[in-house]
Amino acid sequence: MKHSHLFYLFIFLLFFNQSFGQTILPLWPDQIPNQNKTNEKELKNNGDILSVFNVQTPTLEIFLPTKKTATGKAVIICPGGGYSFLAYDWEGTDIAKWFNAQGIAAFVLKYRLPISSSLIKPDIAPLQDAQRAIRLVRKNAKRWNIDPNQIGVMGFSAGGHLASTLGTHFNDDLLGKSNDTINSLSARPDFMILIYPVISFNELNTHKGSKINLIGENAPQSVVDHYSNELQVNEKTPPTFLLHSTDDAVVPVANSLLFYQALEKKGIDVEMHIYPKGGHGYGLGIGLGHLQQWPSLLNNWLNQIK
Repeated sequence: MKHSHLFYLFIFLLFFNQSFGQTILPLWPDQIPNQNKTNEKELKNNGDILSVFNVQTPTLEIFLPTKKTATGKAVIICPGGGYSFLAYDWEGTDIAKWFNAQGIAAFVLKYRLPISSSLIKPDIAPLQDAQRAIRLVRKNAKRWNIDPNQIGVMGFSAGGHLASTLGTHFNDDLLGKSNDTINSLSARPDFMILIYPVISFNELNTHKGSKINLIGENAPQSVVDHYSNELQVNEKTPPTFLLHSTDDAVVPVANSLLFYQALEKKGIDVEMHIYPKGGHGYGLGIGLGHLQQWPSLLNNWLNQIK
């Protein structure tokens, strides 16, 4: 009898986990491009936040709202971490749950990090994963109750650099010849949400760790300019929400200001909020006074953009 109870408990827990857990999809179900097989192992450090290092298998974790509350919008979330690790829950899954409460589908991107020894061309790997992620969501839009024309990207800190790179380099051909039909879908995000983002690799304004980790310490000026996304804005860059703090000692507020000016110059809809105090890396800002207001500002913006 005791063993029978344990069996049914096991079945219940298994069903519960499958019913209420999230689905994690590999971005590249077959061969991962731009990557060699090495002995490098992915690592996770579950301290105050869950940090992921040495990503070897990029994935997309799916968070869907109930059908009754779904707005049709979706956001792909790029956690920060200086291109050396991913703040996976603090700037990823926690944010996805907030989006679900607003009726918005959310997808946390576990993207490859350019410091990995497995990569052939390290600087393009994060963007390859981001392009693939938005195409994957677009391909499955109907299945996930999403409007394929309302899929945005969000990034924090270095994840903000990746998100803004996707928003300005979505047409970059990083795969060459491919028989995969998903590559015919647009990788352009319909909107961008950039939270204390790294934007520029200009020496005066950049976050040096992110810059060095992505392109190295002595990259040619042409490469520096290529990844200085304030220089890459054009008329097809999507509408953008920017958030930063003046006293950010890690990523200077000039990054958001430069991007705002570039968007405004090209006539792109942009909303920016600059807090005088706040520092860097505050996530949702819960319990941090005025900082915890920013998700409401974002929700208002999302409700009015077309």
